[in-house]
Amino acid sequence: MPKSNSDARFSYDGLDRVIHEKARLGVLTSLMAHPKGLAFADLKQLCGLTDGNLSRHLQVLQEAKLVEILKGYEGNRPHTTCRLTAEGRNRFLEYLSVLEQVVRDAAKAADDEEAAAGNPRLRPA
Repeated sequence: MPKSNSDARFSYDGLDRVIHEKARLGVLTSLMAHPKGLAFADLKQLCGLTDGNLSRHLQVLQEAKLVEILKGYEGNRPHTTCRLTAEGRNRFLEYLSVLEQVVRDAAKAADDEEAAAGNPRLRPA
């Protein structure tokens, strides 16, 4: 018999697999911190990725409509800028909300375990 959603409290369906991958999480966090976008080279440096690796992750994020990639020129040199789409920003914020719930649930479980063992943790105010 399938379990109800209340039985699967820790399933965290909102942890979007497209976002949850480490490199893409770094890309989206970097772009969230720079709403006007980032040059490809700056994004690469911030995330510690190679050109090819960043390109592939950006392709996945672009296909998911989370980022837009703008290609142009600065002077005579090609210039690529990456930025979050409105949908990307919303989905990222939803993802963070679920992630915050994961942290709260884990902290509560740790507190409950400590209390059951008779060693309540002291929490900072």
